[in-house]
Amino acid sequence: MIKTNRRDFLKLGGLVGLGLLTACGPSPSTVVEEKASEVHKSKNGLLELKLVAALTNINLNGKQAKLFSYNGSLPGPRLEVQAGDTIKINFTNKLQQPTNLHFHGLHVSPSGNSDNVFLEVKPNESFDYEIKIPKNHPSGTFWYHPHYHGKVAEQLFKGLSGLIIVRGALDKIPEIAAASEHFVVLKDIELDASGNVPRSSMMELVRGREGRLLTVNGQINPKLSVVKNGLARLRFLNASSSRIYNLSIENHPMHLIATDGGAVANSQEIQNLILAPGERAEVLIKADKTSAEYKIISSSYDRFNGMAGGMMGSMMGANISSQNSTTTLARLVYEGSSQKLSIPNKISDFKLLEQKPVNTRYFNLYHRGVMGRGPRFFIDILDSSGKKIGGGLFDHKKVNVQAKLGDVEDWVISNSGSMDHPFHIHVNSFQVIDSSGKPEPAWRDIVLVKPGQSKRIRMKFEDFTGKAVYHCHILDHEDLGMMGVIEFA
Repeated sequence: MIKTNRRDFLKLGGLVGLGLLTACGPSPSTVVEEKASEVHKSKNGLLELKLVAALTNINLNGKQAKLFSYNGSLPGPRLEVQAGDTIKINFTNKLQQPTNLHFHGLHVSPSGNSDNVFLEVKPNESFDYEIKIPKNHPSGTFWYHPHYHGKVAEQLFKGLSGLIIVRGALDKIPEIAAASEHFVVLKDIELDASGNVPRSSMMELVRGREGRLLTVNGQINPKLSVVKNGLARLRFLNASSSRIYNLSIENHPMHLIATDGGAVANSQEIQNLILAPGERAEVLIKADKTSAEYKIISSSYDRFNGMAGGMMGSMMGANISSQNSTTTLARLVYEGSSQKLSIPNKISDFKLLEQKPVNTRYFNLYHRGVMGRGPRFFIDILDSSGKKIGGGLFDHKKVNVQAKLGDVEDWVISNSGSMDHPFHIHVNSFQVIDSSGKPEPAWRDIVLVKPGQSKRIRMKFEDFTGKAVYHCHILDHEDLGMMGVIEFA
């Protein structure tokens, strides 16, 4: 129905020659010193903390980097709660630009002082967030990051992110409870000779900025200790602005036990894991090889559909590092020994969305140049014949989709551009529908849509009213307009 249009892409190349560059270098502000990441756990149903966003000196294996941080660490504090808990955050913005917080993947209210991405916390101001987690919320790996439109990619690229862990049934499975647990926050960084994040050209933003330094938990090639014969549980988060990781572990198959929205039905053996920006996945590995070091590897991944990536890279003299390199992210090191543990088969009583959708909506993702504004990214809403009936560029004053609580809907997301677009929706997770019409047995809040491809997702709008957003999680694309507003009523 929708054909890939490279003409629009070529138009964007001409904008570089017009000198359309954007200044995205570090903002001047007070620099604080890095400290180790904190862990905050709820007590008696409540987690309270102070959270400060500021420019920070971060030590990257001996190299000083000036990055944005929460509470002076990269990544920010890890928050651990139970279903039914309340999180209260006194948030202070010490950056010299506005910001806010988004609680990515949590099924919570998008209104008031909860997961409200329309809020603005100005420089040197504070705001009190209160997040009430439902009693039936699934356990899993979630995260928080800025979501102030126009500054999201810059602030995340410079370091602002942190984990949220909801403990529950998944953690109580005996084999998983006995496994060594590792939190693996993946983040790419680009630095100049002075340790600053350099300015990004417009074409780099169109492409989606990537950094050549790949970090795990704010470190370069750290060691993760696992017990020989035991199991290791790795909780992966892609906290990069644009980079897509193709992950594998040397000589160790992975066993997938959870995706964005929590546990899968049964563990699934996989050799590699594609993780788009914002996605999370949990895997188990058996530490049953010869005692030694084994690499966690990020292999080549082309998110530009072949020709497009090479063309943009040659135009800018840029490093398309995700496309043509293999990097060791971290090392697994066997230490000690234990009795052999097996991978559990059943993980959860997963329930497919069996209700039939009451509505099907169609969306198209693409980019083109806009006279007087430069390159922009769009989400059009279409009818079943492919005719545009709404959407376009993001406008925070305009509601694009009206959704009714209790309804189940199918959304068909098509990509007529020349780059991958990971599509994300706030508040409600979804199940991807396969080519046979069956839901995939996993809950997700991001689906990767490649050029010329369409993906069908199914979701139920539950519990919360108010306005939220859906968007591309290549965050430069979001900032350049690839986002829409949905209102639950």
